Amino acid sequence: MAVHRIAGKTVLIAGGAKNLGGLLARDLAAHGAKAIAIHYNSAAAKADAEATLAVLRADGAEAIAFQADLTRADAMEKLFADTVAAIGRPDIAVNTVGKVLKKPMLDITEAEYDAMSAVNAKSAFFFLKEAGKHVNDNGKVCTLVTSLLGAFTPFYASYAGTKAPVEHFTRAAAKEFGARGISVTAIGPGPMDTPFFYGQEAPDAQAYHKGAAALSAFTKTGLTDIADIVPWIRFLVSDGWWMTGQTILVNGGYTTK
Repeated sequence: MAVHRIAGKTVLIAGGAKNLGGLLARDLAAHGAKAIAIHYNSAAAKADAEATLAVLRADGAEAIAFQADLTRADAMEKLFADTVAAIGRPDIAVNTVGKVLKKPMLDITEAEYDAMSAVNAKSAFFFLKEAGKHVNDNGKVCTLVTSLLGAFTPFYASYAGTKAPVEHFTRAAAKEFGARGISVTAIGPGPMDTPFFYGQEAPDAQAYHKGAAALSAFTKTGLTDIADIVPWIRFLVSDGWWMTGQTILVNGGYTTK
């Protein structure tokens, strides 16, 4: 059905300047998205955002970038409002924003916990809230979580623990927005080959994760490649619309529920 195609659609990607979000933006443009708004958090990512915009425009998409700290509800409201004003109401909204911390519970400070909760849980809640207000009927919404939601492991309490609420946010939003034909999903990749992974893991832990998935031997690094996550998101925001309210762990057999 035409309503579920990528071509001609308007897209908003939070965290869309680089890494997984940037690759997703490029992929959707290559599949015919009409207009794409990408968000980035800090001035340090401005050059990445501009490079991504150049590729999107070369593929024929109208493209614009916004910088914002999405841990504030008013900033999330402004992101959606600015997107609507610039390129129209989104048909597809994807939230790739996240913050990783690997640390024993006994060593986590209140400030660290509050920061993790603000980025991983609070921003996801208000992204879904604003998506519910601004995404077009028959739209698609997807949030990135983590495959650690299916793991029994130490040291990630503040990371997986603050991503866990997004599972219920996803279910609730799917029920509340479903009458308008909007599907809402969450994707939990395994450890990904991005700077976020290497910044948290010591060499011995890196070696473990690189061999932990059932299909590790068939990837370049043994980790989840962002190029293997993008097609899943593309599917869920197009032909896979019938899947809604679900959290899907996509990790090559790293862990499962």
